[in-house]
Amino acid sequence: MNGIETVFPALLALGLVAVAVAMSLYQRLDLERDIGVAVVRSFVQLTAIGYVIDYIFGLESLGAVVVLLTGMVLFAGWTSARRVRDVPRAFVVATGAIAVAAAATLAVLLLLRIVPPTARYLIPLGGMVIGNSMNAASLTLTSIRDNIAEQRLKVESALAVGATSRQAVSPILRTALKGAMIPLIDSTKTAGVIFLPGTMVGMIVGGAAPLEAAKLQLVVLYMLLGSVSIAAILVGLLSYRSFFTPRHQFRRPP
Repeated sequence: MNGIETVFPALLALGLVAVAVAMSLYQRLDLERDIGVAVVRSFVQLTAIGYVIDYIFGLESLGAVVVLLTGMVLFAGWTSARRVRDVPRAFVVATGAIAVAAAATLAVLLLLRIVPPTARYLIPLGGMVIGNSMNAASLTLTSIRDNIAEQRLKVESALAVGATSRQAVSPILRTALKGAMIPLIDSTKTAGVIFLPGTMVGMIVGGAAPLEAAKLQLVVLYMLLGSVSIAAILVGLLSYRSFFTPRHQFRRPP
C-alpha cells in the first residue's frame, strides 16, 4: 500500500504531461512520441534506481557506492559520445573527463569534511556532479565539432602560416567552454531570486528548515561550478586533438 501511495502523486502529475502533449499536437511539433518515451523511461529508471539506492543504503558499503557511481560515469560518457559519433575517441574523452570531475569534486568535499563519507550523501551528490558534467561534456564536444567543421578554412589558413593546432582552434575552444559553463553560471547567479534550486526545494518540502536547505544548496551550487569547469576544460583540451595529426594537420575532414 505504501508503494502505491508513493507513486500515486506522480501518476496524478501526468495531467501536466497531457498539457505538453496537447501543446505539441496543437503546434504540430511532432514531439508526442519523445514526450511519451521520456515519461516512461523516467518512471522506470527512477523507480529502479530508487530500489537500488535503498538496497545500497542497507549494505552500508562504500564499495557498493563506488560501483554505482562508476556505472553512472560510464553511462554518462556513453550518452555524451552518442551525440558526437563522428568525433574520434569521444567515449574515452567524455568518460575520462566526467570521471575526473566527479572524483575530484567528491574528494574535496570529503577531505574538507563538508559531507560525511556515507551513501546517503555520496550517491545523490555524485549523481548531480556526474549529470551536470555529462551535460558540459556534450555541449563542449558538440560545439567543437560543429565549429571546426564550419570554420575549417579559417583553421587551415592558420595552420598554413605556421600556427599549431592548439593555436588554430583556440577561439573555437573558448567558444565551446563558454557555451558549456554559462548556463550553470547564470543559474547560480539567479538562485534565490528567479528560482529556487531543486535541492533547496526538496529539503523544504521534506520539512527541513529553510536556512539549512539554503546552506546545503550553496554547497551543491559551488560543487557543480567546480565539476562542470573541470569536465568542460578536460573535454576541450582532449577532444580537439582528435581532429589533428601529431604534425598539426587535419586527420580527416570534420
